[in-house]
Amino acid sequence: MKINYLILLFIFTLLACDDVKISKSKKDPNIIFIISDDQSWGDYSFMGHPHLQTPNIDQLARESATYYKGYVTSPLCGPSLASIITGKYAFEHQQTGNDAGDSDRDASLWIKNGYKLAKKKKNNNYLFSKERNEKFDVIKNEFYKNKLLTDYLNIKGYKSFQSGKWWLGSWEEGKFDAGMTHGDFTRQGRHGDEGLKIGREGLNPIFDFIDHTQED
Repeated sequence: MKINYLILLFIFTLLACDDVKISKSKKDPNIIFIISDDQSWGDYSFMGHPHLQTPNIDQLARESATYYKGYVTSPLCGPSLASIITGKYAFEHQQTGNDAGDSDRDASLWIKNGYKLAKKKKNNNYLFSKERNEKFDVIKNEFYKNKLLTDYLNIKGYKSFQSGKWWLGSWEEGKFDAGMTHGDFTRQGRHGDEGLKIGREGLNPIFDFIDHTQED
């Protein structure tokens, strides 16, 4: 197996370190998660779509282990991504919405930690404040009690990079070795912030990470 991949909602690239001890018979594979919003499982030519042509993804499918019966754990981006990184269902990792802190469960955590709740403002400015950051920390601290995929990959000697959407704070908090999302509400951090630039300005941050990792 040369490359494992999933397609759903954000990009997260993992590269095996050159200095990792590997067996003589088999080298640890590179792992690439290519995850996209609102894309049907059949929207690829290798899956038999009559019109869409996806030659690069088709090549990945030919050279990889391909799973034809994969299912998302939630119809929402944030909980689905949280399931990928934890290996748990949403009712277990407790991220049930895209904006952590907006659910009844999150509100109870805030109250437990001494916060008083106010009504949401229509212009969404409530999202971008120091107080919002502090409340969000309560939610993140609870979530990051879970063991993450990145924890296990770090043990195996992988280097990981986060880009695209990331819903729970920064790439550092997600245990990535490098990344783009800062997750700071006082700097308009929401839904991936700087990480979304790969879809608007290009993939150079990912290529730079690969080059840098290979040099190391």
